[in-house]
Amino acid sequence: MPTLEDEIRRLMADETARLHAAPDLAERVMRSSRSKRRRARVAALATSVAVIAAAPIGYLTVGSVAMTGQEPTISVVPEPPPIDDTPPVPTEPPNLGDLGDGREFGHVRVGYLPERLQWSQRSVDNGDRYSTTYNYKGDDKGSYRVRIHMYEEEAVQEADDQIQAYRGEEDGEEVTVGARSGYLVVQNVGEDGMKGAPTLFLRMGDRQWAEIMFSPVYAEEFSSAEAVDAELKRIGEGLTSTM
Repeated sequence: MPTLEDEIRRLMADETARLHAAPDLAERVMRSSRSKRRRARVAALATSVAVIAAAPIGYLTVGSVAMTGQEPTISVVPEPPPIDDTPPVPTEPPNLGDLGDGREFGHVRVGYLPERLQWSQRSVDNGDRYSTTYNYKGDDKGSYRVRIHMYEEEAVQEADDQIQAYRGEEDGEEVTVGARSGYLVVQNVGEDGMKGAPTLFLRMGDRQWAEIMFSPVYAEEFSSAEAVDAELKRIGEGLTSTM
């Protein structure tokens, strides 16, 4: 590439040939030099644009191009990872496994069940709180007629707290089932008049309580509330602790 000095010599030679120097000689030399530098900068910028267009992934940023015509700097910024918006798959709560006929589970044995009732194939196991249910053949899998929930060890306090709350509201009554104390109450009565679930809390020992519950639908099969209470007590009498 011709230097600035070469450009001056060329222009002076041209002017000398015409026997006088043009008054804008110096300005023309500087303008010519600036034009070459400008072309160099444009070429460098065009090269950087071509690199950006050819980049396959990510985001490209172009650094400043020096006035001396140095190569532009290019940095690649990785694309952010994709967001996983797949909804979590619901999981079943832990259960007690295959209970066979459902007459024995956890630390309790069921001696009596009303006619036609069978194990629903469903149970829940939360360690010191566990339960299972019974229904009729052909009932919806998620429904129940009778539910037995057990409280053991530290969870016994939960049963006691519920009973104390009902006592404070003067709701329910103290009962004796065989040689064991218990509490009869109708739970979950709806404010709109919906019938609740008749329930017997039964003390099985210092470290174990049972909660026997009839569904409102099942309770309607009995002739009276007294008949429901009698059947709840009969199930309670047949419960045996295996702790």
